[in-house]
Amino acid sequence: MSHAVARLRAERLARSNKPFIARGSRAVRCPDCRVIASHCLCAFKPKVTADAGMCLVMHDTEPLKPTNTGWLIADLVEDTSAFGWLRTDVDPRLLALLDDPKWQPYIVFPGEFVAPERVVSEVVREPGKRPLFILLDATWTEARKMFRKSPYLDRFPVLSLQAEQMSRYKLRRSKRDDHFCTAEVAAMCLELAGDQRASEALDAYLDVFSLHYLSAKRHLPLDLDDDAHRRLHTFL
Repeated sequence: MSHAVARLRAERLARSNKPFIARGSRAVRCPDCRVIASHCLCAFKPKVTADAGMCLVMHDTEPLKPTNTGWLIADLVEDTSAFGWLRTDVDPRLLALLDDPKWQPYIVFPGEFVAPERVVSEVVREPGKRPLFILLDATWTEARKMFRKSPYLDRFPVLSLQAEQMSRYKLRRSKRDDHFCTAEVAAMCLELAGDQRASEALDAYLDVFSLHYLSAKRHLPLDLDDDAHRRLHTFL
């Protein structure tokens, strides 16, 4: 596995002074999909293309969590970059990406916390540029802190998603149903950018990932002919 989140995870582990103990850490997991080996997800990775890019700015332990859905985004969207967030330092590779003239960056964050003049609700293509969605991958409390303390993001428009559906993510619950997991946010961004097929594939992939993860946790067999697997099969 060589995508951006896998590389960031390896970097984070290499500098750790003690092992990261996640829930269910005693279980033998597939190193490529992080699901317990008996319920491996690797055969269900979608094959789609997307014009948009994703820039994941990840809080310290997010790359280490087997429930992290930024991994799914990197599995599916070829142009996905991932960077660890530090309050006192900024990865120069992140700044270089944000300055790359081929990209049109949007920071994705709720508009209620931002000055109205920065908020947009649509992706308007500039000639010769591709959308780059900056996603703060963290808990809600952590993401608010990251947003406030990352002044290098202040120059970009804030894409505020107006989603009507309730969050379907069941592995780590927010207290609010309108707080979406990172993969759900990415799927909505892809749809706004016109990458409809990639958006649908990521939604389907998230559902199947959740099913595999929870079935393994509860020692339940998988039904590979259920609605979620059938929906994902069209993207394999």
